[in-house]
Amino acid sequence: MDMKRTRLLAVAAAGALMMALGGVSAASAGDGLNVSGTGLAVDQVGYSKNMKHMSNTPLAGTFALPGAFGTDLAFQGERAFVGNYNGFAIYDISEAGAPEVVAQVNCPGSQNDISVRDDLVYLSTDSSRNDDSCNSTGQSANVKSSWEGIKIFDISDETNPKYIKSVETKCGSHTHTVVPGEDADYLYVSSYGPSNSAPDCLRPHDLISIVKVPHADPTAASVIATPVLFPDGGNTSTSGCHDITAFPSKKIAAGACMGDGIIMDISDPEQPKVIETVRDTNFAFWHSATFNSDGSKVIFTDELGGGGAATCNATIGPKRGANAIYDLATNGDLTFKSYYKIPRHQGSTENCVAHNGSIIPVNGRDVMIQSWYQGGVSLWEFTDSANPKELDYFERGAINADSLVLGGTWSAYYYNGFVYSSDITKGLDVLMIKDPTLRKANSVRLGEFNAQTQPIYPIKPGK
Repeated sequence: MDMKRTRLLAVAAAGALMMALGGVSAASAGDGLNVSGTGLAVDQVGYSKNMKHMSNTPLAGTFALPGAFGTDLAFQGERAFVGNYNGFAIYDISEAGAPEVVAQVNCPGSQNDISVRDDLVYLSTDSSRNDDSCNSTGQSANVKSSWEGIKIFDISDETNPKYIKSVETKCGSHTHTVVPGEDADYLYVSSYGPSNSAPDCLRPHDLISIVKVPHADPTAASVIATPVLFPDGGNTSTSGCHDITAFPSKKIAAGACMGDGIIMDISDPEQPKVIETVRDTNFAFWHSATFNSDGSKVIFTDELGGGGAATCNATIGPKRGANAIYDLATNGDLTFKSYYKIPRHQGSTENCVAHNGSIIPVNGRDVMIQSWYQGGVSLWEFTDSANPKELDYFERGAINADSLVLGGTWSAYYYNGFVYSSDITKGLDVLMIKDPTLRKANSVRLGEFNAQTQPIYPIKPGK
């Protein structure tokens, strides 16, 4: 999400006022089978027949304060790790219908993008702070001593995570991607927004930072390289990357880099090489990338409006603020096939655009679950790359009928039989897909899942 610096403070303030006054609860508005988009009342729940809402766990404590937005998700065993602008929380998800908070770590710094690896949690800080502690306060990036970057926590005692290391990176860390190595993890740090007045974020900024975290001693983590991905400057709007998704088993990664979509060869994780670049005049902001299960396709998303605008309507149309579907050849070449955007038009007070999602692991089909902010969660299929279609959905009506209040689902990922959605203001939603043609996905089990580090799914043959 593009909430860099102060872009959406006005929207956030409106959201804070709404929360302070007390919004309408989902339950009070009633549920609506096959009701969606502009047909929903304020906060009313809408869903299709094959999408069941299992539970909602509201934000609590400091995470429920104004501006403490829920962000990304990661998973390990029977635990979900959920980022928040004020830190991160660990949930016990052994009972999908009743997640319970195991720990809540207060450590402010947008946007707290999160990954989990073994006994470590990696957290991205993309707001300039006066120091690297969890008691830091905001400070201008124009001050040389300001800090932004990666924070590392030891979760060997998951009830009491310990902050063990920080690594400063150029322009901070908006997102990061874990590329596992034999003796170390490599974090590909995406950041952007350079300024000639910010000493740690100067132009040009056509690079990523690579943080190496030795398995034997995570406290020795450091930046080992800052490869320039666009030596020619890239597209006019390219000034860093927003997000990178790695497919380690295939030694490739896909990056969304402001004005460019890229494929990288990561066979040497310390020296990634760009092997393909694509551009799209319909894209305003290359936001993220997702491979299909076998790595033969890539979905790039366009976060038109930075996540804070109403773009899911007839005026904007189906080709902007959408997904772009590309076929990916074995040599890395990308071929554009079509766009996908939710067909449910949203109101003028609902921020809505393509955002984070993941693949549903089923044999012979390409199916994805994806967040669209106040457009809700969309289950859609792109087996036929040229003719994608929505299968099912879950969403809520506008937070406010009269003014745009920032909200909706930030990330929606499939993990071990359920869909987990991190809602910016409403907390953790758990959904169940009831479509019988996708039931084989329920047998797929992973021990750990970071959506931007795509696994080879143990998919069983058959329907």
